[in-house]
Amino acid sequence: MSEVDKLEAYRSKRDFAKTSEPPGSGGIKPGDKPRFSVQKHRSKRLHYDLRLEVGGVLRSWAVPKGPSLDTKTKRLAVPTEDHPLDYIDFEGTIPTGEYGAGTVIVWDIGTYKNTTNADEKEVPISEALERGHATFILSGKKLRGGYALTRTGRGKNERWILVKMKDDFAKADEDVLEAEPDSALTGRSLEEVEEEGRAA
Repeated sequence: MSEVDKLEAYRSKRDFAKTSEPPGSGGIKPGDKPRFSVQKHRSKRLHYDLRLEVGGVLRSWAVPKGPSLDTKTKRLAVPTEDHPLDYIDFEGTIPTGEYGAGTVIVWDIGTYKNTTNADEKEVPISEALERGHATFILSGKKLRGGYALTRTGRGKNERWILVKMKDDFAKADEDVLEAEPDSALTGRSLEEVEEEGRAA
């Protein structure tokens, strides 16, 4: 499937004459290491969007309660449409009436390493996600170490579970969302970005 096909659902939901979200023109190319971001998004409800660079797009999941550092905490992750690579550092306010209307900041950003294995061989991340289970190591500004994504349903009921894996970065007694609430890129809060959007 081409990048254009992968982004068809993304583009069909947005009017780029109204929203400042990137249309995905294809100008951004994958880097040496695949990237990830977690965007904090206050729309109808506050949630977090996990995005992994896979196959020329950002595979995306809405994580209502956000990622955790606790290995015993399972976070629901609902798949959403693929996003263009240049969405990885998008911050701003999506106008009222547009899909996903609300304010977005880049809560965390960095690179990741696929660690999915089967029969002692590495499984490509795209194949791992197709199979329904992927593990990876995040090297972000806030999130570090291993995480696992596991699919628990298919079709309209497709859901995934995001879990922190046991390693030196796991912490059962720290709420990283509360401890570090602002943008990893600009240090701005959701409220500051929202206020700037009103003033624009």
